[in-house]
Amino acid sequence: MDPSSAAHAAEAAHAAHGSDAALTIAVAIAAGLVSTALARHARLPAIVLLLATGAILGPDVLGVVQPQALGSALHTLVGFAVAVILFEGGLNLHLGRIRRESVAIRRLITIGSLITVAGAAFAARTMLGWDARSAILFGTLVIVTGPTVIGPLLRRIKLKKKLQTLLEAEGVLIDPVGAIVAVVALDVALQPSFPSLAMGVVGVAMSLGSGALVGFVGGWLITFLLRPERLIPEGLENTFALAMVLLLFHLSNSIAAEAGIAAVTVAGVVVGNTRHRSLRDLMEFKEQLTVLLIGMLFVILAADVRFAELQELGWAGVGTVLFLMLVVRPINIWACTWASDFTTKERAFLSWIAPRGIVAAAVASFFAGELDRAGLPGGSQLRAMVFLVIAITVTVQGLTGGFIAKWLGVRRVTKGIAILGAGPLARAVGRSLRDAGEEVLFLDSNPDASHAAESEDFKVVFGNGLEESTMLRAGMDGLAGCIGLTPNAEVNLLFARKAREEFKV
Repeated sequence: MDPSSAAHAAEAAHAAHGSDAALTIAVAIAAGLVSTALARHARLPAIVLLLATGAILGPDVLGVVQPQALGSALHTLVGFAVAVILFEGGLNLHLGRIRRESVAIRRLITIGSLITVAGAAFAARTMLGWDARSAILFGTLVIVTGPTVIGPLLRRIKLKKKLQTLLEAEGVLIDPVGAIVAVVALDVALQPSFPSLAMGVVGVAMSLGSGALVGFVGGWLITFLLRPERLIPEGLENTFALAMVLLLFHLSNSIAAEAGIAAVTVAGVVVGNTRHRSLRDLMEFKEQLTVLLIGMLFVILAADVRFAELQELGWAGVGTVLFLMLVVRPINIWACTWASDFTTKERAFLSWIAPRGIVAAAVASFFAGELDRAGLPGGSQLRAMVFLVIAITVTVQGLTGGFIAKWLGVRRVTKGIAILGAGPLARAVGRSLRDAGEEVLFLDSNPDASHAAESEDFKVVFGNGLEESTMLRAGMDGLAGCIGLTPNAEVNLLFARKAREEFKV
């Protein structure tokens, strides 16, 4: 073959490879969104359908999604997506609530991580017969839970506030800790020695510390630039924040391994706990983008797991997952909530809920590639085992979480109706509801209307009913419903939407 023919052949092969990669991403995005929509209509955990969709579209069945076509770009794509997902998770964490359960949260992230590693490694060593290296790596991979699965579950179950806070905080904050510990453990496994172990411990501290510092500064900078009017032109706020998040992620990774995960999480917490004009739009934009990215990633990563690898795990793999759910998690929860005000039933519920999400899947796929490149066995087994953990925990705990919460009596008791506005019509509706046995609460900033409602023995919260501080004083998260009855229909709609989205009324 002459040189020109060889060049044309190479160009054709490169074009075909690029076409496969583009098709894989496009199909994964579309299939992910369709699966998510179907899951919401069926009231099923979205990840269950996403995993099934990835398996069907992957090389073992239809062969439409080909993760291998992405090559090294897959790791970059996963990194970008995880950065956005964890930033969005941080946006939804309220520091005021976290402080009330700070002791249990700190224990779950530190002591709980060690218990999970030890318990999972023991199960893999005894049930699967893995060597110590593979067993310990598996233990580090299943430390994380993740906001991608905890968040949707908690939206369906109205838990007592302290249980919700604990699970939300654990899901968001344990992801950077677990991911960094796992990556450092992989480095030690690839070059086992006492110096590498010592450097690994130092590496965990450096990654967490540098990531947290960069994330705090970056979060403050994002907030500072978004707050003044017209500093960031209207319409560019969301894309500006997205660009900054990706910059923080890769800048932190250039400082220390996997520090970017800690950086974007902390940045999300900083931005989410400040008040500026574009925070609501930013949260909505990030939530929609997160849904798209989660769908795409789970389809691609699930397609990368072969049926033969799952079959090879057999019942020993299922037994390992059950050991994690029924033995390791309860030990973890009871140890970390010792001498706290959590009741036995609350501890039992926390022991049942620990589904794994996208971070575990992403790091497991990274592990498989690194171990294969190093010529070490076990990478595909690790990935398959982690996906089995994700599939079983999400399916079982996602489908039974509501029933278990109701059975244990840990659902939040919701009662009473909040009415925005205390005018004549609103008071008439309030009287009818009260006569029907409902507790009625008014929110209004008009002194005369508020006084009129109080004179009829109604409870009134004085202030702007659209402000979060007023809604918190009214205890919106514990109410059964709300009605907007001001003369302004747009205000009424905003009130109802905010009550539903932020307080799940």
